[in-house]
Amino acid sequence: MSRETLRQTFGEDAELYDRVRPTYPPRLYDDLAALLGNPRRPRVLEIGCGTGQATKPMLKRGWSVKAVELSPELSRVARGNLPELEVITAPFESWPLPAEKFDLVLSATAFHWIDPAVRVPKAADALRPGGVLAIISTHHVAGGSEQLWIDLQECYRRFTDDADEDGPQPADTVPKDSGELDASGRFGPAVFHRYEWERTYSTAEYLDLLSSYSGHRALTSARRDGLYECVSALINAAGGSVTKRHLTQLLVANRLNQPLASS
Repeated sequence: MSRETLRQTFGEDAELYDRVRPTYPPRLYDDLAALLGNPRRPRVLEIGCGTGQATKPMLKRGWSVKAVELSPELSRVARGNLPELEVITAPFESWPLPAEKFDLVLSATAFHWIDPAVRVPKAADALRPGGVLAIISTHHVAGGSEQLWIDLQECYRRFTDDADEDGPQPADTVPKDSGELDASGRFGPAVFHRYEWERTYSTAEYLDLLSSYSGHRALTSARRDGLYECVSALINAAGGSVTKRHLTQLLVANRLNQPLASS
């Protein structure tokens, strides 16, 4: 299924998405503030704000945030959650950049949904010289209910084409990849910050979380029902809860004053 089709699925149940999607580690915002040099009120452009999981901590710090969100349904919930937030409902690819330049362009678990031909150069165009591009990704890594995660792959083998035969891998195996930024010639050296954390879910909470994922929403109802029944049975047999360990990775780079000359 295409990237364009999958990225449309998140708004199918915006209230569920808002309820189950986790927020981000507070230390991440401390690190961003330090990178920005603590200007009095940083101007932020957020790409793909969803319902505001990454947005609220920035607003609480007094940052000025403008958000671009593809989904009308997610935009509606974000506006309800954060009345002070300016949300533009549009694909980032076709949205005309404003004349103002931003101190920070941030995208939290959304940058990979943007057209690769557009995302880096357009983010650079939105930034003032020296401004910061921040790309946040979240990865399921080894830890938590380790054996249960391995056992759950049998459910995915039965009902999907997306089984991970070895289960989650250690956090230090997640690559630090800045190749796309480096190749653009628009940014200085990338820096990575990493934050590991865990969250425990009841069976019902975990099934709700799965229902917010694009790949699960794209399954046929028969395959999804079979998968959820299998997952539910295994979690219940393990005591009725599952602990998931996450790695949140923050990639940051400063926009250069001028693009690097081509060699």
